[in-house]
Amino acid sequence: MFLSAGSFQDWLALATLLTSWIGYTCYASYKAGNAVCLSSVLARYRQDWMVRIIARENRTSDASLLSSLRASVSFFASTSILVLAGLITGIAASEEAVGVLSTIPFVSTTTRELWELKMLVMVIIFVYSFFEFTWSLRLYNFGCVVMGSAPLYREVEHKSSEQLHYAKASGFIMTLAAKHFNFGLRAYYFALATLSWFIDPKLLMASAILVVVILYSREFHSKVLKVLAGYNLPDDFS
Repeated sequence: MFLSAGSFQDWLALATLLTSWIGYTCYASYKAGNAVCLSSVLARYRQDWMVRIIARENRTSDASLLSSLRASVSFFASTSILVLAGLITGIAASEEAVGVLSTIPFVSTTTRELWELKMLVMVIIFVYSFFEFTWSLRLYNFGCVVMGSAPLYREVEHKSSEQLHYAKASGFIMTLAAKHFNFGLRAYYFALATLSWFIDPKLLMASAILVVVILYSREFHSKVLKVLAGYNLPDDFS
């Protein structure tokens, strides 16, 4: 049913969305290993954070920071469930939705099958985002356990090697949690681009490319990256 629902432009638009999404994810993961970007810079900051935890007697502030990170992830995970509920309702009301859209001259979604196909793609995107957010939340929970096991500075016999081992292990968990959180956020970006598919497939192609441009500029060429990486900063940040 779905194979005959969309036109060639619809399937081309869907292929453009998937290619842009998967292609940028692979590219960003590869570049993070050998280039200065937000992911690589923040990974070093997390490792430094874990080293400094050992020297602190009172770790209440660290626990509060970690709790704030977990709250952000939990918010998006809960939001994904709410969005999924709305999408399932939209699928159930496909006849009414197509009837309304057919009265709008610039909207290309005119059949029930095409509407259900597009809604199904949206459902898959938000199911994926939910799994990414919940896994990120679990990783942050693991980070809480690791943080609780951090030795005090005076208890460490071989301070340099012990600190380095703890910092690498806990920093890796925190970075992995942030990575999956970014995957979930990236799904939100491309879900917003997919909304334009309900208007016209060509608009989805343009939106998917625009999302890639925005993500690339923020990850590799943003002003905050210059601050975090310690580059020569401009006098004016406006």
